[in-house]
Amino acid sequence: MNKDTEIDMEEVKLNEVDPEKQPMTGDGQAAGNEKNGSVKLKVPEDEVTFTGLSKEELLRVAGTPGWVRTRWVLLVLFWLGWVGMLAGAIVIIVQAPRCKPIPEMNWWNEGPLYQIDDLDAFCGGMEGLKEKLDDMTQLKVKGLVLGPFHRVQKDKPATLNLELIDPSFGSLDKLKEVLERAHKKGISVVLDLTPNYMGSAPWFENDDENHGENACGLFQSAAEYWLKLGVDGIKLPDLSRVSNSTEWPKLRAAVQGNRTEDAKIRGLMGVVEGASASEVSQLINASGVDLVLSDLLSSNNGGPERIRAMDVLHSQQRSLGWGLGASSGVRLSSQAKAAGLIRLYQLLLFTMPGTPVFTYGDEIGLQAGNGTKMVWNLESESEANGTEYAEVRKWFKSLSDLRGKERSLLHGDYYSLYSSPSSLAFLRVWDQSERYITAVNWGDKAETLKLSLTPTGKENLHPFLPFLLFLCCNTNNCFVSTEGVELPETAKVKITTDENQEIDSSISLDKITLGPRQALLLQFPYTA
Repeated sequence: MNKDTEIDMEEVKLNEVDPEKQPMTGDGQAAGNEKNGSVKLKVPEDEVTFTGLSKEELLRVAGTPGWVRTRWVLLVLFWLGWVGMLAGAIVIIVQAPRCKPIPEMNWWNEGPLYQIDDLDAFCGGMEGLKEKLDDMTQLKVKGLVLGPFHRVQKDKPATLNLELIDPSFGSLDKLKEVLERAHKKGISVVLDLTPNYMGSAPWFENDDENHGENACGLFQSAAEYWLKLGVDGIKLPDLSRVSNSTEWPKLRAAVQGNRTEDAKIRGLMGVVEGASASEVSQLINASGVDLVLSDLLSSNNGGPERIRAMDVLHSQQRSLGWGLGASSGVRLSSQAKAAGLIRLYQLLLFTMPGTPVFTYGDEIGLQAGNGTKMVWNLESESEANGTEYAEVRKWFKSLSDLRGKERSLLHGDYYSLYSSPSSLAFLRVWDQSERYITAVNWGDKAETLKLSLTPTGKENLHPFLPFLLFLCCNTNNCFVSTEGVELPETAKVKITTDENQEIDSSISLDKITLGPRQALLLQFPYTA
């Protein structure tokens, strides 16, 4: 290779410089057919935006036959859909089961009434009563019946003063404190105005001055006085006697007058003893009292008699009070002497059509006896008594809670299902609420109850009741037919005194076997 050739090869090597070392000029061609140092930029083209049709274009398009037909089709579909929905709503409303209107309820219908005839034995006097109101609230008590505690000497009518408190029971100021605190807790207070409560009879013997016309005058004056102080009701003895007076309307007006929507309703309560169910019904209508407390449950020991009394009076349940000994101020334990009967009769009273009325101590099964002191500290009692008292009180509270929540038990319709000399069963129903069956056997032997739903209308009335049908309220609404009411095959055990029966277990309604002195409350749902 000559010298000239070597020079040319060196020039070639110099020209083949590494591209990375080549100067960044726009003249040379970089690898990948790109100029070294060049930057690519994308210049966006002018965007074309749609601004919609002009008014003239819209009018021209909207008037075309196709769009006109489309608009008419959509309009017709809209109105057809609207009319269809309206028709469907009307059909649903028409076919839906209508809710039954709630009957008018007053405070004496909403919970049990609790009688305290001996303040000293109950709580050591009126001072202690104020401290025990919390216990009454726990039991869902809606009304206290206090007294009598007015001034009078045994069998001495000249000493009677219905407007003064006997100092041995307390003072007027203490009573006002009790009234104020009770009202704050939603508890009403009724005063018992039995004239000769310290004597052997409620009325003074052979004393015409304090019977009839004059008695109504005394009661009227006392009622006006106590109601003005804040008392919510008056209890009278021997209603059949005092209501026959020509002055009776004035006494009623003094207690029941001025009833407005804003004012709290004052109650007039009367006691009736020794009267039949039909006589009690007639007295409720004739006297116009708000609540009648009878001795029908204690004077009639047989199931058929007790069922018949409920058959006659169930339509007047909002004016009817039931008690076992309460009409004469004795405790439940005086009637329910055998073990287990306290719970049985508590269940029966809480589920019967009407207001349950108890005497202090009934909630724990306190044994009967004059001056028997109330037991408050259950733990201080002997182990056997304390445990039994606590269990009975728990049972009482559960029944009171249930009655206050369930419309069927609170004001529901009543249907008799079964009765025998020592047992009975009935059904309580209200509209679409849960239904309840009460079955009790107070006998000494087990018994099988065969439930049968029969109408309590005219055709099923006892032969001696045609006149009652007219007196009741001159309408067929006083008696309830079984139309639309059926017994299911099974029901659920809600409450039972039988320890071998599990709560919420299912039981066949074809035959119900109850052991001696056992009670059962069954529940089943409404079905359309």
